[in-house]
Amino acid sequence: MSSEAPRIAPGGPREIGRVNWAIARLLGVATGGPPPHVFTTLARHRRVFRPWLRFAGRLMPGGTLPREESELIILRVARVTGSDYEWQQHVRLGRAAGLTEAQIERIRLGAEAPGWSVRQALLLRAVDELHDHDRIGDELWAELAREYGEQELIEICLLTGHYIMLAMTLNSLGVQVEALPDPAAPRSRASRALQAIATRRG
Repeated sequence: MSSEAPRIAPGGPREIGRVNWAIARLLGVATGGPPPHVFTTLARHRRVFRPWLRFAGRLMPGGTLPREESELIILRVARVTGSDYEWQQHVRLGRAAGLTEAQIERIRLGAEAPGWSVRQALLLRAVDELHDHDRIGDELWAELAREYGEQELIEICLLTGHYIMLAMTLNSLGVQVEALPDPAAPRSRASRALQAIATRRG
């Protein structure tokens, strides 16, 4: 994590608007902490914030992939992009989704580390290929297609691409990792809150 001040600081109600501030506070309460900096920073772009949040929520937690697999993808993205913010946030969410401490640490090593299931190794390889080459190669695609349906294959690409985009944004804006929320807070509330926002109209 950089010790430098953020390039764009998190906003308050005046900078991001009362509705966006209320959303950020709701998500903070759901995770047992203050309004997360990712939301109070990105909400400075008011026209983009809520449409982006709905899209993000449709992918995770509202996607078709099992949550454990979604978090595996996101944590590998955080690793390969060097996003401390994504890593810290999704370590907690990954634990809640069922990833073990050993698996979370092994994500740092990638698909070649021993102990992964076939599907887990394929997902880790997919993240690396998308990050390194901007596409999934034919050989890996054929292997993925034996395990996943069309909608899931689309979602693997979109979820990986979205979190790469988010990591680049967080890294470039200098968004700082906030203090860890209360570990006793019911983390499932965060997913329910984000999914409720994702499914709202307007």
